[in-house]
Amino acid sequence: MTPSHDRAASAPPAGAGGPATVDVHAHALPMPLLRYLADRGLADLSEVGAGVLLLDPAVSGVPKGARIPLPADQYDVPRRLTALDAAGIDLQLVSAPPFVFGSDSDDGELVMAVTRRSNDALAEYAAAGGGRLAALGTVPVGLPGAAAEAARCLDELGMAGLAMGTYGAGRELDDPVNEDVWALMTERRAFGLVHPSRASAPARLRDFYLVQLLGYPAETALAAARLIFGGVLDRHDPVLCLVHGGGCLPALAPRLALGWERKKEARTVPRSPREYLRRLYFDTAVFDGTALRRLIEDVGHERVLLGTDLPFDLADVDAVAAIRRLALDPAAERAVLAGNAARLIPSVRPDSSARRP
Repeated sequence: MTPSHDRAASAPPAGAGGPATVDVHAHALPMPLLRYLADRGLADLSEVGAGVLLLDPAVSGVPKGARIPLPADQYDVPRRLTALDAAGIDLQLVSAPPFVFGSDSDDGELVMAVTRRSNDALAEYAAAGGGRLAALGTVPVGLPGAAAEAARCLDELGMAGLAMGTYGAGRELDDPVNEDVWALMTERRAFGLVHPSRASAPARLRDFYLVQLLGYPAETALAAARLIFGGVLDRHDPVLCLVHGGGCLPALAPRLALGWERKKEARTVPRSPREYLRRLYFDTAVFDGTALRRLIEDVGHERVLLGTDLPFDLADVDAVAAIRRLALDPAAERAVLAGNAARLIPSVRPDSSARRP
């Protein structure tokens, strides 16, 4: 499929009646999903009251006995809505966290079953949000049925878009098994949130919480580089937003471009990596005003969307205020806070006919 490269570069005008702030990166673990896992011996819910979840490594990808944070907002919709008010967020897109992606599992049937149940539960969770929540369905990348599940999320569950890990079933995102996913997303213009779902060399990162502090940003850059050099962005034109401001990717862009120019092994695509990077989007979850300003300067305000990573402890709890403190041009500020999301995600737009029930 030939990429179209015809997306508009400007956000819709303000005052059109849509939400003023749209958070595209937040997580939820609905209780029906957790009970489903517990009933199958894949989850221990005995410490849920203390905000802790234990998951089988086949599902979570983390070592057995690892205590996964479980803020109540992940399953309690009224608490979530209260938190939205506190954060100044009008509409939040919720996706499953990578702890239920099963990215490192070699049991495809298990991963597909958990993913389908997760998507069903997430759709119900968002529907209970009174119009302030929308869901992104998990795509089980690496599995032959991934595109069919993505289509089910969009068509049967009425989800606002899709979310995917950076690896799955022993396969990278540029593996041929994922071609149907990229073709579907390109054809449907479906918004896709790319979230790190594992870390390379986890043994070296097991101390100091480095899997998430360091491994995740590097994983995002690795996945994006493979999408570029693997030719996925040459064959397809998916709408992809990288979380955590793209991780290490913006800082590495010059090095990737230099490699493409000077190393024959990296000359796998006809254009410089910089050109493909201009087609990607990035959220604002970089946790520092200087870093956020630099991201916007590097990629352009039309490529940056509000993202918080709520309700985890590494979330940007002051994201809306942080964007406003940058004192951007008013049109650029509106674009980052909501306009870009409305441009890319039909159900975010004021036209209610774009939102499926």
